[in-house]
Amino acid sequence: MMSRPINPDSQYRIKPHKMGNYTYASTQPPVIDPKTGKKKYHYIHWGTLDENLRFIPGTPYLLATPEERGKLIFPNGWDMSIAEKLSGARKPGRPAYEADDANRLYGDIWLLEQVADKTGIRQDLERVFGGNKEIVNDILTLAIFPYITKYTYNRVARWQRLVKAPSDRELTPTYITRLTQSITEKNRMDLLKLRAARLDRDEVCAVDSTSRCAYGSSLADVKWGKNKERLPLEQTVEVVVYTLSGHMPVYYRTFPGNIPDSRSLEAILIDLEHAGFTNVILVTDRGYEKIRNLEKYILKGQAMIMCAKVQQKEILSRIAEFGDFNTRPEGMKIDPATRLYYKQYSLDYEVQSKGQSIKKADRLKLNLYFDSIRRSEELVQLDIDINRQEAALALMLEEKCVLDDDASIKKNYCYFTISYDPGTRVMESYVQNVKKIEKARRISGFFSIITHMLDLTAMETFETYRLRDEQEKYFQQMKDQMSADRQRNWTEDGKTGRLFILFVAMIISSYVRHIWKSTELYKHFTSSLEVLDEMRSIRCIEHTNKAKFITPFVGDQVGICKAFGFEIPEGCSPDYVLKQTFTHRRGRPRKKKSIEHDG
Repeated sequence: MMSRPINPDSQYRIKPHKMGNYTYASTQPPVIDPKTGKKKYHYIHWGTLDENLRFIPGTPYLLATPEERGKLIFPNGWDMSIAEKLSGARKPGRPAYEADDANRLYGDIWLLEQVADKTGIRQDLERVFGGNKEIVNDILTLAIFPYITKYTYNRVARWQRLVKAPSDRELTPTYITRLTQSITEKNRMDLLKLRAARLDRDEVCAVDSTSRCAYGSSLADVKWGKNKERLPLEQTVEVVVYTLSGHMPVYYRTFPGNIPDSRSLEAILIDLEHAGFTNVILVTDRGYEKIRNLEKYILKGQAMIMCAKVQQKEILSRIAEFGDFNTRPEGMKIDPATRLYYKQYSLDYEVQSKGQSIKKADRLKLNLYFDSIRRSEELVQLDIDINRQEAALALMLEEKCVLDDDASIKKNYCYFTISYDPGTRVMESYVQNVKKIEKARRISGFFSIITHMLDLTAMETFETYRLRDEQEKYFQQMKDQMSADRQRNWTEDGKTGRLFILFVAMIISSYVRHIWKSTELYKHFTSSLEVLDEMRSIRCIEHTNKAKFITPFVGDQVGICKAFGFEIPEGCSPDYVLKQTFTHRRGRPRKKKSIEHDG
């Protein structure tokens, strides 16, 4: 007697499954036990069922592709109104993979999709675009593509034939153009507000910028400016705010290439306030250090940590109090761990607002530091610069050279006073600027950090500021690993969308880099991209009228999943126990600092 054949649709039939106080909409697909070869059944809870038989989609249903949802068979009489509102609503018919047979690379894509879920960027994108999961998958595909391949978008469609990308539609150059042009400034602000809502109060965020060159001038923001890469090209300035605890960007904005960092801060502060970043602590470098910027912090009541140039009058007067010394300034304490001398000063500062009211700074503090090793290096370099400038000037005097403009002379020969014929600009004499040289010697080895609205000691301030050093690596990653070293858009209408997608890509890639850097993965792989390379060989196999499946995770792939804290898909685990695991790498534990301010 022959057994009754199994209905292939049975694994997709939704049935109620009562557990505790909830009724789940569940399926029971079979899974082959790799050890015994026998079938096992497990529940997949796609959502819940209320007392009125209304299906409420859960996370597995929301994260499923339209093809996966289309395979599910719901009982007649259930209220499917909520599910039908979602993009990719269930279609009637046989629940099966209907496209051509496919065998595509998937492991690195799978890992990045898990990161998108873990960081919440997928969920935030779905809210921004009204639950349209197709558009979200398109954006994720375009964000992932340059990170993995380093190619430009004209190769995306070809790449999709080889890999199982988040998007199932063919992303042609024409469609990509339409998509990027459809993303608006409102979409950008909506996303920033959602990212801001994920931050804790008093989150420490670093503000930094980089220049991106362009070969054309069709964009309004492409201007000549101080190029940070010293390239003779017009540029835009890209400002990014990173959370130093979460190690990912939370804000971005582009500025014209001729606007220096110090002039862009006011627009950044207004933008951040509008996006909901009201209770964060901003950390900036010397590029944003100006007296007028300090006043903006005070007027807005913004907590901040700002590196300040020691050439300022207020700071110079403090350094002068130490007089001449051999090895260390008297009156400064030393930190044994960093070998830095330090001293903290409380500052009184008042700002007059436009309404003529006076606002006093709240806990404005100057933190002064002295590094003896840095001092010796700077003094040696000072002597080298003086000798180099003097040798060049001697040659120019001998050959009666015509001098450049005054600004260039002041910059290139800063330690000398030069006389020249006003008519011919031929140099007549030069002499050392003793006052400027003495000033340079006096400030050698000193650096300073100013804080506002914070109760931090000098060394707590230094340790917090030092966290931003890692941010420079993210800009390098953006340019080197993601083909974002140049402006790739030629029209204004597509610029907003391109930057939006780049921001999404930076969130995902920054998190990958953080996990690689902070775990034992750092010892086993030379870069975060090498981690993705290791995962790439995992494949997604799809056959006509059959459910898709993923090939097993083996070797280091299992360890990578453990390092990220991701569960291996059911049925993909190896049939052996991994002896070596990648756990969080920690040297000396960092003391947890409590940073509080009155918001």
